[in-house]
Amino acid sequence: MTAGARVTEAEAMTLAVDASEVVRGRTSPNPPVGAVVLDVEGRVVGVGATHPPGGPHAEVVALQQAGQRARGGTAIVTLEPCNHTGRTGPCSQALVEAGIARVIFAVSDPNPVAEGGARTLTDAGVDVESGLASEDVSRGPLRAWLHKQRTGRPHVTLKYAASLDGRSAAEDGTSQWITGPAARAHVHAQRATLDAIVVGTGTVEADDPLLTARLPDGTNAEHQPVRVVVGEREIDGSARIRNSDAPTLFLRTRDPHSVIEALGDHTDVLVEGGPRLAGAFLAAGLVDRIVAYIAPVILGSGAAAVENAGVGTISDARRFRIERVLPLGSDIVVDATPIRDEHAASPSGLAEEE
Repeated sequence: MTAGARVTEAEAMTLAVDASEVVRGRTSPNPPVGAVVLDVEGRVVGVGATHPPGGPHAEVVALQQAGQRARGGTAIVTLEPCNHTGRTGPCSQALVEAGIARVIFAVSDPNPVAEGGARTLTDAGVDVESGLASEDVSRGPLRAWLHKQRTGRPHVTLKYAASLDGRSAAEDGTSQWITGPAARAHVHAQRATLDAIVVGTGTVEADDPLLTARLPDGTNAEHQPVRVVVGEREIDGSARIRNSDAPTLFLRTRDPHSVIEALGDHTDVLVEGGPRLAGAFLAAGLVDRIVAYIAPVILGSGAAAVENAGVGTISDARRFRIERVLPLGSDIVVDATPIRDEHAASPSGLAEEE
């Protein structure tokens, strides 16, 4: 679908979701929102996504593209237009002033400071509808932000790569590479959507990872998540994670709660390295999503993908609901959320650290 194409409202929402996905990881603490403006004949005349803090929100970007063609038209937005003045003005008022006749949004804004846009629009005579594709939007680019609004803490995804028998490394400690090149390539695009990546000191010592987001040509992506190293051991000064390609934070703690408290300003956090670190976050009840890359290999021995998750008997097992099983090259990706919170989730797919 291109500018000027006549689309349905559902198709316009898909365009808005796609636009929001492009900016995921770059808008914190604001939500990654997408917006589409249709003219009176249902043609796409504006597509926008939220800029980094201080920049325009998605609706304003789309309205600027549309210009006078927005008058009498429809705005399709992934999140209820905001109703407050911060670094930018309220999007609800911008829509009214542009002459928009109808606004459709997927998810109501749960933030008490920003909510109320629907009411403002209705009071101004704008036809408002909510709930279109709300499930897809809630499980898509907005899921981490919505989780933080709901719980007050960052959303945590646990990612690991493992063999069919649940091993993350062979008996001699080697682990590169369990999964195939398709999975390894995919990780870099996904890292560019995150706020922070957490690894243990053991992973840094064993693998000397860069933990950066890189483009297919090997250059660094524009957005780099904060690299967070957790543990009490000293990291060698020559470790690649100390380079200047991305910011790095060293936390002298093994307590997952302390880690999350230190990362309280972040929204989307990935726990990527170390079976003991993975187990500690699970035991603490701080895992909101698991993304497991399973390779069709058997190792027979070696480190397990997760250790000491606080499960002593089968009745204590931590159970998850599978959201998606995705083939990726010769591997599969299992995407699962805790049964305690089926809506919790975050990045959609990563592979082994490099």
